[in-house]
Amino acid sequence: MREWIPTSASAKGRLVLAALEAFGREGYAAVAVAELARAAKTTTGPLYHHFDGKLGLYTFVRDDVERRLLDRLEGAMAVGADPSEALVVGFDYAARAGFARMLSEPHPDSRTDPIAALLTEQLTAAPRPLGAMLAAAWRAALAASAAGAPDDVVRAAIRSLSVSPGDGRQKREGVVDDQP
Repeated sequence: MREWIPTSASAKGRLVLAALEAFGREGYAAVAVAELARAAKTTTGPLYHHFDGKLGLYTFVRDDVERRLLDRLEGAMAVGADPSEALVVGFDYAARAGFARMLSEPHPDSRTDPIAALLTEQLTAAPRPLGAMLAAAWRAALAASAAGAPDDVVRAAIRSLSVSPGDGRQKREGVVDDQP
């Protein structure tokens, strides 16, 4: 459970809400500190006070969004969804909430990708880089959606990344490839 939920009653809350919208729509690089402060109806002072700058605010909102995303992915896999179907669940959340652009880009401070870590953990019998490869393909699908690709086309592309989590073998057009 979150310790603090942003509301429009405080400058910190307004900054978080403005950042969710701006970073979700435009990504990290395209958003200016002054733009965030203006959207939050405050000055840049509270942004630096609460978050130490743009990267701190971005990290705060991205960590929150990724935690919500991981909850959905973990829930889907807990009820038996294969990783590609779980990634469709994650895609639907990101697209519906307006976070496709933000989640399609690498984190500016080059931190470990939590989606890749989860997939690697779930695909225990698969070759080690498979989790990172699936996460990269999923982020590319989000980028395609943010650029205007139809959601049904993106969902179909994600589903084509079918992987059996139990044995780590990749399925392609009905053929199981036993090669590592």
